[in-house]
Amino acid sequence: MLHLRVITPSDRTDEVVLLIEKTVGTTHLVVLPGAARDPAGDVVMCDVAREAGDELLAGLRELGIDTTGSIAVESIDLSLSERADQAEADAPGEGADAVLWEHLTDATHEESTLSVTYLAFITLATMIAACGVVLDNAILIVGAMAVGPEFGPLAGLSTAIVRRRPRLALRALIALLVGFAAAMAATVAFSLFMDAVDLFSEQQLMADRPNTGFIYAPDWFSFVVAVLAGIAGTLSLTSAKSGALVGVAISVTTIPAAANAAVALSYGDTKQTWGSTEQLLLNLLGIIVAGTATLLIQKWLWSRQRQGVGKL
Repeated sequence: MLHLRVITPSDRTDEVVLLIEKTVGTTHLVVLPGAARDPAGDVVMCDVAREAGDELLAGLRELGIDTTGSIAVESIDLSLSERADQAEADAPGEGADAVLWEHLTDATHEESTLSVTYLAFITLATMIAACGVVLDNAILIVGAMAVGPEFGPLAGLSTAIVRRRPRLALRALIALLVGFAAAMAATVAFSLFMDAVDLFSEQQLMADRPNTGFIYAPDWFSFVVAVLAGIAGTLSLTSAKSGALVGVAISVTTIPAAANAAVALSYGDTKQTWGSTEQLLLNLLGIIVAGTATLLIQKWLWSRQRQGVGKL
């Protein structure tokens, strides 16, 4: 269940209440006339089944409440109410399958922002991965994958394509390009420093690396894994199962590939630099294609499901 708190101008309250009452899957409607001060107006609250949430939010935006008032949405972890159970039963579809497009757009917008924190995480992850490739240490590689924040902009780009939001697409693309460029540049400097203090060496990079050699040897399996990870990551976002994102992060070699390219570049090894760059681009492409396709399929399936319910 979701909890909505709406601040509406007093002259639009009746329309808002009527919309909520007409939406299948709503309950616990509360109207507080004149309770809001900034912006001034009435406060309307209700609970709505997740599978009916997107329809209700779209209706509220059509009324202009997002510009003249306010719409806040919270997830309800526990609701002990027969009315809530009935509302969920009445709403079409399953809550786990429903996509809250406004929430997804807002979440990916935030995750796609090029911020100091984002740059710090992606740079630190790349440096950790650099240590992993030089030492041929799989544990460090996995750790670097988990730290990397790059799935946010990738999901943002897929969402922007499906939602036709060019600003979000540009923001996500900038975060990806600038983030990886800054992280790789910083890792080149980090590699040179580690070499200067005798902690890295070209012999370590050129030696047989059974645990990390795959990073600069892209193949079709890399693309297949990226596609599967993109599907899993997108589903975890749309179904609010964020725990699955950790598994997605450690299954795709984006950060390790960028790190290996940076270390190889610091030693002038063009073969490993190019191979790692190919691996990076292949994985990024696979995630974007899979994420976009997953969202399009979800959108189509949910539309078909709602049309089927409407005919009953």
